[in-house]
This record gives sequence, structure tokens and C-alpha cells, in this order.
Amino acid sequence: MHRARSIAALVSCYFLFAILMNSVGTVILQSTLSFGVSKAQAASLEGFKDIPIALVSLLLASFIPRIGYKVALTTALLALSIVCVVVPSIPHFWMIKLLFAAIGSSFALVKVSVYSQVGELSDSKAAHSSLLSTIEGTFMLGVLSGYWLFPLFFGDAAQSFDWLNVYYLLGGMLLLTGGLVLFTPLPEPQCNKDGRVSGGLRESWMQMIRLAIEPLVLVFVFCTFLYVLIEQAVGTWLPTFNHEYLGLPLSVSVQLTSVFAASLALGRLAAGLLLKWIPWFSLLTGCVLLMALLVLLALSFEPSVSGSVTGLTDIPAAAWVMPLIGLVMAPLYPVLNSLILSSREKSQHASMTGLIVVFSALGGTTGSYITGWLFHHFGGQQAFLLTIVPMIILLFCLIGFRRLTAPATNLLQGS
Repeated sequence: MHRARSIAALVSCYFLFAILMNSVGTVILQSTLSFGVSKAQAASLEGFKDIPIALVSLLLASFIPRIGYKVALTTALLALSIVCVVVPSIPHFWMIKLLFAAIGSSFALVKVSVYSQVGELSDSKAAHSSLLSTIEGTFMLGVLSGYWLFPLFFGDAAQSFDWLNVYYLLGGMLLLTGGLVLFTPLPEPQCNKDGRVSGGLRESWMQMIRLAIEPLVLVFVFCTFLYVLIEQAVGTWLPTFNHEYLGLPLSVSVQLTSVFAASLALGRLAAGLLLKWIPWFSLLTGCVLLMALLVLLALSFEPSVSGSVTGLTDIPAAAWVMPLIGLVMAPLYPVLNSLILSSREKSQHASMTGLIVVFSALGGTTGSYITGWLFHHFGGQQAFLLTIVPMIILLFCLIGFRRLTAPATNLLQGS
């Protein structure tokens, strides 16, 4: 019963942060309309989100087990709830930047805590992979919910600030989730079970550095960086692609992006089942090749959307191809994370998760900035076409990762 309650609390945290973290594409589009900022200025929101993630993870990831997961989670949830409630009262672009800096800082604490507790709540590698895939799948369900939640608050005029009222609701949900975490029995870090604090802050940082220079970990973080670069390039700019390149109405552009999130959710939830029959290397390389094929297919169609589109049922079939890339993209992230975490002692999970978060954040920021720059100078078609380049590099990184893990004991069934 305690394990089920703990998992429910972790899933609730991750679900909420999924809405907030992946709202950046919607907010970029709305900021260009409501605040009149350029695409380049709006793209800076990805940096305001991801750079704090990287910094907080780098500084505190190894330290979180010493203060406890519950303290880290409740601090992140309650602090962010305050910022969310303030946002609608200050309708300025600088406040949106501050909001995303707070979202990024809080998410760093949440992700390190959640990933570390997956190890504490799992008694085998198979259980670890299953739980992590479930949590990541739930994360994508949160992303999906966000693409439908935000349009409910869109005003009639494009320049309206009504959409900011969504943060009142999100602030209240964060507060309630903070209360849930506070009164839920969460597993204590292993280093604290004997009542002693293990090591100092300097030693914690050194542990992370020692991990980062291992060949296997180096290849892994490159895989993580490239995957998130691709995912954020597509996910962040898909609403703008739908609106400008395909000519879809604003609300429909955002809602269609929810198909991308739904595809990611379905793919991640299915990853655990697929690994029972397909070796992890075959599954992931197949996914990368299918991603590239779907990008080429999606961009081979000329936009043929007329002004008669009022809902998802009116969208031509060609417009659905790009969002469906999420289906084959989805298994990469949770499977790679589970592979590397399962190969580490539980006492190293916080440090390893810190590296995952840092390089995920750097990949997300890089993907968004590059795609935004390409959108501005060359248009949406060329911007999305060039995502094939990191896909090719990712394929070679997976080959290297496989060679480094080959001498070791199988980490997942089918590997």
C-alpha cells in the first residue's frame, strides 16, 4: 500500500510538471501574439527553462539525497505554485521568462527526486524499467493534457491576455500536489537509512564528475542530448509550424500538437511490452530510422489547408504525419535511461540523474534555438527537414553505446 501511494505521489508531480514544462511551445506562439515579441525573443523561453534545469541539477543533484526527496519535492511544488498565482497579475514578457526559470529550477529538483526514488521502489531491473516507462508515459499524458488545457483559456482576440488565467488553476493544482507529497510516505535515500549524512557537497560533485568521464556514460549523455534536441525541436515548434506553414487556426494548431504528445505517451507506455520480444538495440535503431522516414514523408506534402478548417476533423491527412513521429520517438528516452540507471548502484542514481537532467536541458535549449533560427531564416519546412542530421548522429551514438554494453550482463530482457 505504501509503495502504491508513493508511486501515485510521484506520478502526480510528474504529470503537473509535464503540463508546465511542455507548455513552452504554446507560450512561444501566444507570446508572439500577445506581447508582440519576435520569434527569436520568444525562443529564449526555452533557455530560461532549460538553463536553470542544468544549473540546479549540476549544483544540487548529488546533494538531494542528503536533504531528503520529500523536502526537495515539496519545496519545488510550493515555490512554483506561488509564482504561477502571481503571473496573471503581471502580464509582461519578462514575467513569463521568470515563470519558466522557476519551472526549470523546480523541475530539476523533481526529476532527480523522482528518478532516484524509482530505484528505491524497484527490486529488479525489469521492475525498474517498467516503473520508469510508466512514469515517463504518464509524463506524456500530462503533456497531452496541456495542449487541451491552454486553449480553454484563449481569448477571442489574438492579443488577449486571457490565456494567463490558466496559471491560477495550475498554481492551485501544484499546491494540492504539494500537500499530497507532504503526507505520503516516500522512501528515504539509502545513504540516510543509517541516520548518518554520507559525504559532503564537494564529494557529491566529484562523484558526478567521475561518472561523467566514464566512456559508457559519455556516450549515453550524447544520446540523451541528441534525443532531447530532436524531441524539443519538433514539440516546441510544432504549434508554430501548424499555424504558419499549414495555415491552421491558432487553437487547432495547438490541439493538433496534442497528437504528438499522445503519440509519445502511447509509445513510452508500449516500450516495456515491446522489449519482451525485441532486443533494445534493434528497437531503438528501428525507431530512429522510422523517425527520419516520417519527417521526409511529412514534408513531401504541399500544404493544402483552406480557411474552412475549424477543428481536428477538418484537417487533411497529410497534416497528421508529423505529430505521429512521437510514436516511434517515444521508446528512446525511457529505455536509455533505464539501461544506464540499472547499471549503477542505487547510491549513484541521484548523481546519474543529475547528468541526465543537465544534458537533457542542454539538448532541449539547443534544439529549440536552432529550430527557431531556421524557422526565421528559412521557414518551417527546412527547419524540420534538418532534424534528420541529429537523427543520423544519434544512430551512430547508439551503435557505440551497444558496443560498450555488449561485454556486460544484459541490462534489459531482450538486450
